[in-house]
Amino acid sequence: MNLRRDAFQAIADPTRRAILLLVASQAMTAGAIAANFDTARPTVSRHLQILTECELLGQQQQGREMYYHINAKKMKEVAEFIEPFRMIWEHRFNKLESIMKKYKARK
Repeated sequence: MNLRRDAFQAIADPTRRAILLLVASQAMTAGAIAANFDTARPTVSRHLQILTECELLGQQQQGREMYYHINAKKMKEVAEFIEPFRMIWEHRFNKLESIMKKYKARK
């Protein structure tokens, strides 16, 4: 059975989020990524497979090694989806801050 995954299912897992942070600045091999975790390499490989299926990571072969890198286009899609929610909460926090300042001024 072939399950269809999406980016939000992928980033729901803390290990996969950590992998994304690792490869955000530079492409890395599966072994280099796995070295940063206290889990079995096949477990990390499964996480990499899921991130690749969701197109959050891309792969590039260099010699005998496969390097994983961030797919900036897909990450931008995720960020664009989240942005309206961030703006809503930023507005709410700004209102709360304003109320708290008024409350403190009264004391």
